[in-house]
Amino acid sequence: MSRPPARGERRVRAARSVVATLNPDKLRELVALLPDDLGEFAGLAAFAGAAAPHETGATLEENALLKARAAVALTGLPAIADDTGLEVDALGGEPGVRSARYAGEGAGYDANVRKLMRRMEGVEPARRSARFRTVCVACDPDRPPIVAEGALEGRITETPRGAGGFGYDPVFEVAGTGRTLAELSFAEKSALSHRAAAVANLVRKLRET
Repeated sequence: MSRPPARGERRVRAARSVVATLNPDKLRELVALLPDDLGEFAGLAAFAGAAAPHETGATLEENALLKARAAVALTGLPAIADDTGLEVDALGGEPGVRSARYAGEGAGYDANVRKLMRRMEGVEPARRSARFRTVCVACDPDRPPIVAEGALEGRITETPRGAGGFGYDPVFEVAGTGRTLAELSFAEKSALSHRAAAVANLVRKLRET
């Protein structure tokens, strides 16, 4: 008698592409943004032996390419990956490409936010401008990588606000809204975020090829 499929196994067999992340928050956002006509996507954690590559790139694009190429090598499937940085003008663009590791290798969301808040102490409201920038790439074994970018302007708040989102979302107020990303619903964030813009630009390029 055949055994029932393990959790995620049916999706892996049906998948046409892999989303190259082990971060469940990022996976949820990316899968929600990718249109159905591109087929089934499986998260990297669904594949045996999955591991996050060391993000040694000097730019967001280099890191996104590292992640996507590692996923292609592991799975043999086309892969989509992104890398996102928070650029704070008063800090000369920090944390930038090191946003996920701002407080050190293995640092969690809270530690990164606390470091950012310490660095921003005493910075007046007019100088708290910032932006999220996302580079999203698609890698296929049979063609050159496709690269797209998206950005979202805003400012760093004096204190965290909101319970949604992840990462720096509670301290990033979206320009023109008066609300942080963490104060937006999932649908609202998906409609205007840096990641949404990058994915939309990537999908447009994919359909043009």
